[in-house]
Amino acid sequence: MPEEQKPTDEELMKQLEEELQKLQVSDLLVQTLYTVSSLGYRKLSEPDRDLDQARLAIEALRALLPVLEGTVGDELVRDFKQVTSNLQLAYADAAKGTNGTA
Repeated sequence: MPEEQKPTDEELMKQLEEELQKLQVSDLLVQTLYTVSSLGYRKLSEPDRDLDQARLAIEALRALLPVLEGTVGDELVRDFKQVTSNLQLAYADAAKGTNGTA
């Protein structure tokens, strides 16, 4: 059996082009919201606390959510709205100097 050849640059570009054709902007936005929300929570945790960055994450979520409404499922939008609300509450606790746990 011949040794498998590495794809050429041209073949790689063609594969990338095919993948980009399949990708939906809404898919990328959903992934972005997941990433931003995770990072926002991380920036509220004690070892990594950065309230400016957490606030930026909240504002980004609030800005992108209306764009997704009507393009993805209502349940997903509702979940992200809940995540945003929870992040805002956690931010308020962190800004007061508490961590919201007993």
